[in-house]
Amino acid sequence: MRDFKRVAEVRATYHRKDQINVAKIKGSHTVNEYIRKIYPVPIELREAFLCLYLNVANNVQAYAIISVGGISSTTVDPKVIFQNALLCNASSIVLIHNHPSGALEPSNSDINLTEKLKKAGQVMDIPILDHLIIGAEGYYSFADNGLI
Repeated sequence: MRDFKRVAEVRATYHRKDQINVAKIKGSHTVNEYIRKIYPVPIELREAFLCLYLNVANNVQAYAIISVGGISSTTVDPKVIFQNALLCNASSIVLIHNHPSGALEPSNSDINLTEKLKKAGQVMDIPILDHLIIGAEGYYSFADNGLI
């Protein structure tokens, strides 16, 4: 008799939350409005990284909290971002994270991560449309500033 190893079954689970009235992402201002309604931590206290997953019409298909970190950083695993995109049949992704310090300019790490995710998205045909850095007093959009 052969010795078979147990293998895990992969399942996608969707949890319906209260509907938030955003039908279509029309630009960074819409992302900023939407994300502040669902942000998992106080923006000025801890850093977190989220993704919005959009369909071909730029309607929000799903969102995911990728990580919640500490005061000055959080860990982002590209595999998790794209795994979620595949599971929800996303056509594109918007990245969002906050800077508890309130500084809205991207760090070198932010720029490098965005470039890495942009390249992965090109390979998978799931483009990164924007990356927002949000703070208590505003936001910075990579797309609006020509970095995507």
